[in-house]
Amino acid sequence: MGREHWKRIWVGSAGNMVEWYDWFVYASFATYFAGAFFPDDNPTAQLMNTAGIFAVGFFMRPVGGWLLGRVGDRKGRKAALTLTVTLMSASAILIAIAPTYAVAGYGGAVVLLVARLLQGLSVGGEYAASATYLTEASDPRRRGFASSFQYVSMTAGQIVGLGLQIALQRTMSDGALHDYGWRIPFVLGALGAAVVFYLRRNMLETDVYEAEESEGEGQERGTLRALWRHKREAFLVIALTMGGTVAYYTYTTYLTKYLSNSAGLPKQTATLVSFTALIVFACLQPLAGRLSDRIGRRPLLITFAVGSTVLTVPVMTMLKHADSYWPALGLSLLALVVVTGYTSINACVKAELFPTRIRALGVALPYAVANALFGGTAEYVALWFKDAGPESGFFWYVAACAAVSLVVYVTMRETRDLDLTRMKDVESSPVTTAS
Repeated sequence: MGREHWKRIWVGSAGNMVEWYDWFVYASFATYFAGAFFPDDNPTAQLMNTAGIFAVGFFMRPVGGWLLGRVGDRKGRKAALTLTVTLMSASAILIAIAPTYAVAGYGGAVVLLVARLLQGLSVGGEYAASATYLTEASDPRRRGFASSFQYVSMTAGQIVGLGLQIALQRTMSDGALHDYGWRIPFVLGALGAAVVFYLRRNMLETDVYEAEESEGEGQERGTLRALWRHKREAFLVIALTMGGTVAYYTYTTYLTKYLSNSAGLPKQTATLVSFTALIVFACLQPLAGRLSDRIGRRPLLITFAVGSTVLTVPVMTMLKHADSYWPALGLSLLALVVVTGYTSINACVKAELFPTRIRALGVALPYAVANALFGGTAEYVALWFKDAGPESGFFWYVAACAAVSLVVYVTMRETRDLDLTRMKDVESSPVTTAS
């Protein structure tokens, strides 16, 4: 790819990294601030409350997907990406200054809730705007490779958050972390978002969007009416996202808590396992994305779904009995290698389903709905099973979601060779039956 393509990918990815750092740092530091906002008589209940607020952020994502997807289709990808990072910065500041339960009772939890609602709005639009931007800004022959940097940057955000957590764990006492240290990552997140705001204000629009905009006919661009013409593709996005998002949040967001609370590993060891596994995971994304440009998207998606359906129960069961760093790391890497078949290419697959004038909204809204229903609730469902007793029920739930998505992957057509500039709003994209 040329220098201009790399510049666009860099700017889009850097902003995405900060967005997802702010989003995931809530989950990675939840074990430290859960007691600050809720009564301390039941640690599991505290985590369930903070996980519930985490899930609420996901339920705002469809609203953010609709609002910012509409902005992306009507005002441009640049405008949507700039707005998302503004919302994320505001939410990070709110969490950083939120009063504790001892100071304001449940008032602090209310501030936390408002912040997560803003984050939900932001991320609801960020995923689609960045997926659309990276897909449109890339060389058509390397869309899989270019769009894989979405999950590279997403994972990089989480790695930075976990790396900061490791550094704080080694330089601060456990009491200090629970008292005030957990606020530090949110302050840094707000500062990072300010830098990204500047970068995105000066980023270039994609050629694909500018070509579409020059043709006019923008009255229904980014509207629900226009999206309804592609309802089949919208439902396809929900179904193909279902298994992938549950598996992704299980082995990234929830993994540290699972290793700590269920396997009994020390928090520092659990964090280090997640940190190391995510570094390898991030490195795998471009390799898998490039492979999809050669062999197609469906083979990778099918491999993920088969692997996740078959391996989730045994891997999670063995992880529960992992008593040290290396067994936990090996099993975590096995799971994340399987998940790579989904994460590396799902952004471009979804963007390839829709024409330009409805692409951002077409990706944003159904994807956000799927995440609200499955991704955002994964951690809460896991903790519910743990609290109720049969924790293994969650393993079967993850496997079942992957099995549903497998049916979709097997029956959908290949999207690799579709020409994004020739897809028209009046057409129904022919990608829902196997060829």
